[in-house]
Amino acid sequence: MIDRLAPSGAEIFASRLVEMLDPTRFDRLLCVTRPFDAAHAEPLERAGVRVFPLGRRSTVDLWRWWPLVTLLRRERVDVIHSHKFGSNVWAALLRRLLRIPVFVAHEHTWSYQGQWLRRFLDRRLVAPAADVILTVSQADRRRMIEVERVDPEKVVFLPSGVAGHEPKNRRSVRQELNLPPDAPVVGVVCGLRPQKALDVLVRASATLAEAAPGVRVLVVGDGPERSALEGLVAELGLSGTVTFLGAWAPEDVPDFLEEIDVGALTSDFEGTPLAVMELMAAGKPVVATSVGGVPDLIEDGIHGLLIPPRRPDALARALAALLVDPAQRARMGAAARDRQQREFDFRSTVSSVEDLYVELLGRSSS
Repeated sequence: MIDRLAPSGAEIFASRLVEMLDPTRFDRLLCVTRPFDAAHAEPLERAGVRVFPLGRRSTVDLWRWWPLVTLLRRERVDVIHSHKFGSNVWAALLRRLLRIPVFVAHEHTWSYQGQWLRRFLDRRLVAPAADVILTVSQADRRRMIEVERVDPEKVVFLPSGVAGHEPKNRRSVRQELNLPPDAPVVGVVCGLRPQKALDVLVRASATLAEAAPGVRVLVVGDGPERSALEGLVAELGLSGTVTFLGAWAPEDVPDFLEEIDVGALTSDFEGTPLAVMELMAAGKPVVATSVGGVPDLIEDGIHGLLIPPRRPDALARALAALLVDPAQRARMGAAARDRQQREFDFRSTVSSVEDLYVELLGRSSS
């Protein structure tokens, strides 16, 4: 269960997970509680996953839960696996109401600052109802235990991964923007939310343009910050350097990554970002803020460069260092791809989740 279907980290994770669960062992159903673009459900349905939309538009739309309650009762669902805080809260209530045998809550990171009500509900409602709470990084596990004071026995770090890098050759961003083949390109794929701190990237781009003439900074993604970020680009006179490309279909993102030189992540906080693992799978070095689980992916100087958050000067220097040194880019990109293939393959994640479901269901019936 998840609030929405969208081309964003947790939503992509949940969709890929339910799609890749072994259909000979599991009857797969994805409940999406909020309205979403029906196109995002088509790959799941082609793979045999039932997508069950609730169309809930606000917290007070309680009547929209009734079809799910009816389904859970009728089909005697064994496991409910929820993703992100909102769905975790509702799944905790459903588990208690309907006595569902297994409840797995999945936290896909947040800042753990402020929002006392969220911390309270995690500790007093979600954690007591859940058999296990999965986190996407060791740093998140520590914060859930130390900040939210959740029972350590309940909180389990689940290593994540990506499915690999398979360009479809459907889109060429260099052709679309009429860029020379040798133009240096920095690429970013993310939702345009405050957490991603893309204003830092925009400010760094002014210095970067001086150090790496002709550089283009391209951002794939959309979100509430887009208008403000485009305004900042215009204010700083960077319209010829920074371009926001809007959301791309997930199947086209590998085509974008294939044509960039260096990937960037400027977030204030993260769990274990799929965007970084996708850059690694594409063989691209990454310049990233050293937050959350990012240092568990990128070893500084080996797979990319780590910098402090909110430092446009450090970001510009690190990007420039890679853009002007093709040999270093190639070396780090190859090391990143090798590590992703060895350690961050999504098939291993799926296998771990399948084993967890079976283990917890066995416990519930014993």
